[in-house]
Amino acid sequence: MCGIVGFKTTNDFETLRELLPKSVSTIFHRGPDDSGLFFDKENGVGLGHRRLSVIDLSSAGRQPMSSDDGSVQIVYNGEVYNFRDIRGILGGYGYHFQSATDTEVILKSYLQWGIDCLKRFVGMFAIAIWDRRKRYLFLARDRIGIKPLYYYVNDNTLIFASELKAIMTFTRSKREIDTDALALFLHYQYIPSPRTIFKHTFKLIPGHYAMFDGRRLQVKPYWKLAERNTDSKNRSLFEEEALEELDQLLTRAVSDRLVSDVPLGALLSGGIDSSIVVATMQKANTSPVRTFSIGFKEVGYDEAPWARKVAEYLGTDHTEFYVTSKDVMDVIPCLPEIYDEPFADSSAIPTFLVCRIARSRVTVALSGDGGDEQFAGYVRYRSTQAMVESIRKFPDFLRSLAGTLLAKFPPEWVEKCYLPLQPHLPQRFQVANFQDKWRKFLAMITKGGDVKEIYRATISVWPEEELVRLIARGIVDGMYEEAFQGTEGWSILSRLMRVDQKTYLPDDMLTKVDRASMAVSLEVRVPLLDHRVVEYTHRLPDNFKYRDGTGKYLLKKLLARYIPEELFERPKMGFGVPIDKWFRGDLRSLLLDYLSSNRLREEGLFDQRIVERKIKEHLSGRSNHKDSLWSLLIWEMWRERWLER
Repeated sequence: MCGIVGFKTTNDFETLRELLPKSVSTIFHRGPDDSGLFFDKENGVGLGHRRLSVIDLSSAGRQPMSSDDGSVQIVYNGEVYNFRDIRGILGGYGYHFQSATDTEVILKSYLQWGIDCLKRFVGMFAIAIWDRRKRYLFLARDRIGIKPLYYYVNDNTLIFASELKAIMTFTRSKREIDTDALALFLHYQYIPSPRTIFKHTFKLIPGHYAMFDGRRLQVKPYWKLAERNTDSKNRSLFEEEALEELDQLLTRAVSDRLVSDVPLGALLSGGIDSSIVVATMQKANTSPVRTFSIGFKEVGYDEAPWARKVAEYLGTDHTEFYVTSKDVMDVIPCLPEIYDEPFADSSAIPTFLVCRIARSRVTVALSGDGGDEQFAGYVRYRSTQAMVESIRKFPDFLRSLAGTLLAKFPPEWVEKCYLPLQPHLPQRFQVANFQDKWRKFLAMITKGGDVKEIYRATISVWPEEELVRLIARGIVDGMYEEAFQGTEGWSILSRLMRVDQKTYLPDDMLTKVDRASMAVSLEVRVPLLDHRVVEYTHRLPDNFKYRDGTGKYLLKKLLARYIPEELFERPKMGFGVPIDKWFRGDLRSLLLDYLSSNRLREEGLFDQRIVERKIKEHLSGRSNHKDSLWSLLIWEMWRERWLER
């Protein structure tokens, strides 16, 4: 695993050349073992690299790496797990190798097959190749978006990097906030690809490549899933056949990811996804797998006992660490540095902490990310489906009339009437954070069973109507809308999973893991997101994913081959932290400081009256605005770190 930076320009080569070493140093954490630079003054090209040595620890793996004749240069971040197979094929074409690295295999694959080489790679990668023969800079990102790749393009200049902070080294005087991206951040807690928080700066979309010749940038896809999520063959699969094929695919995916010249382990939460990865690892290993988990003392957030039981049953070499409030408070000020773009998923905190614990003993760790988005693991999938199906039972005119009438009642008034009744109602009707949920309920009613808008109301932190009042800006169309448009005719469940695979998975979940792990120089591999696994699960019918009211049906059946069901059959807990309680305790002063009326008024972006109301309601315990307040706090901390210096 590594960090890459580079540029191609026709304007100011000497300035960019001078800044490149400084830019490379900003991502030292991604590769503390070695570094390298390459310049081609005649063509206005510079490449930089930081190396975390994982395969072939010798200096033969140093990057930038050159072709034998010096005409092609590569910098690369990631792992291509089938590189030895490809190396054998290339040997048949007469290629010779000077190292045992996958970097050299990628380079010579490009020399042999050009852009089509990408289709041969199994793994995670962000690749930059300067081809002097053809005079273009070639960029590519893996199919799922496991590894990041940012780029800035303006004035006949393209700058790329693994992290935004490396690009900011070059663009300090040109940083312009994209207010549409700010609205998207508050809406989703992350900024969906291809946007970033800055104008002229983008994320390369997963499964895409880009070519830049100094004037024109072309971005094109090289991989996508089938247009339909089922076919006649797989609809008739017998369950045991499907289970056996899934077992073989996951076993292969895990085995491929055990290749390493440094110590290797796994992150174990005790949930279904991480447990099946560890069980498969243990099956392939002769010695106990090193596993790592963290725990919280707060009720409802502690999965450590479950992870411990799974580790004991499988016989792993397990390390467990219980997090204190001080551990958490020490991490929070570091978040704007680690996540150098506004990022408000609070589970970034425990993710960083477990990665730090793992790095004390290993350099590479496998994780279970990706199972929820393939096997309907999130509760929100089922609740959205149920809501859509319920709303569609009523005629359009009745839904419209109900929405119009209910919207006439202010949320504050409805809450005052509802709260006295709540203690006497069945538990399923007892509602926390009533006003926000009432607004979402109205949005769902008025949207008339529109899956896209109902799911948006389910996942959004700041609804669009509130954003308009807060920052006078709504939501622009983007990847979320495009994903829904591309899944017309699919089942509701499959549409929601595919939307998350194209948005939430790469831009939230995988971003979170990449930055948290690389901040401590830990390489994390995700076998459930092997593209062969994703292609297979994409073809499975819904009832192999969701059955009898729960998700992950087939995955649970497979896990039951390895561990007893009582170790994993329990309600989904998630990997969160009690931000709501901390805002009323240890984080209260931080919240009040960064979201003070004076600060917000001086900044001039937000209507401070709305923020004041949410803070007051949250601190009183009347409502739970943890997500919306956390997103604002993260924004203000990020702004202080990156815009006010």
